[in-house]
Amino acid sequence: MMITGILHATFLTSDLAKASAFYEGVLGLKPDPGRPQLGYDGVWYEIASNQQLHLMVLADPEAGLKRPVHGGRDRHVAFQVSDISALIGKFDVAHVAYTLSKSGRRALFCRDPDQNALEFIEASQGGPNQSSQSG
Repeated sequence: MMITGILHATFLTSDLAKASAFYEGVLGLKPDPGRPQLGYDGVWYEIASNQQLHLMVLADPEAGLKRPVHGGRDRHVAFQVSDISALIGKFDVAHVAYTLSKSGRRALFCRDPDQNALEFIEASQGGPNQSSQSG
């Protein structure tokens, strides 16, 4: 048996409207209406073929926990992007705080409205078999 991929990542959110504004308005993701409704509110986003992000409106068992400023020092999901400079431009316009990778790679870290850490790596810097090196 081999693990052959990651099908979805899940984040908790306390404010679906605010989280959706970030994931849809800033990152440009589209909701996937084909996913089943569960016993709580949420939204699914298609990232790529067979890869999704699921936001769930559930109580956060870590509410109030102090998170590191740099998302690379916290648990996070790494997304591959085609153009990190374009993403920086979007973040600057939307006033989304971010930190650049400390390793010098074309990568950055930010937090969503619920303080979930996200990493974005430019496609030429981190293919599916390369580690994000959390920096």
